[in-house]
Amino acid sequence: MTFKNILRKRAKKSVSTNVLNKISVYDVIIKPIRTEKTYKQTSDLNKYYFKVNSLANKNDVKVAIKEVFGVSPVSVNIQKVPYKLRARKGLVRRSYKRAIVTLNSEDKIDKLSSF
Repeated sequence: MTFKNILRKRAKKSVSTNVLNKISVYDVIIKPIRTEKTYKQTSDLNKYYFKVNSLANKNDVKVAIKEVFGVSPVSVNIQKVPYKLRARKGLVRRSYKRAIVTLNSEDKIDKLSSF
């Protein structure tokens, strides 16, 4: 096997879900993240931010968005937000996982306010 074939085999994307075998689709997405930055990116770039389960991967979030909101995402990015600790105050913010979901320009999520 040549080196090129090894790299191609390694670069294949996984389409398997990680958490959906254990929990429901409604437990993957915890809540939407609403800040000034997210409002601006929602209106300009059609990107939506969600706080998701810490065990979920991109494929879990993609399936959950399709099931819950009825739109198909173009791309899903996952970020781990670290905890914030202060010397005298103690714990300021717990760590969580954030998903950035990009939709087509025609698609919108209208049920976000009632989520």
